[in-house]
Amino acid sequence: MSNLVRETRISKGITQTKLAEMANISRPYLSDIEKGDSNPSAQIAISIARSLDTTVENIFLSDLSYMNNKKKEASK
Repeated sequence: MSNLVRETRISKGITQTKLAEMANISRPYLSDIEKGDSNPSAQIAISIARSLDTTVENIFLSDLSYMNNKKKEASK
């Protein structure tokens, strides 16, 4: 699953170690999530999103949001 965790984390100036602490997960697991090697549970996705002060949709469902916006633009 592609995601924007890494990009969002970096844009906010947060280290992997700090975000892992904030989301109550291990740093290696966060790294795997950022690389797309692991898919987090809904609970962990929510925890990461809250820690980054954003929504699950913004960081984990960005492809769907992009597609929905394109469909809306095309129908205008």
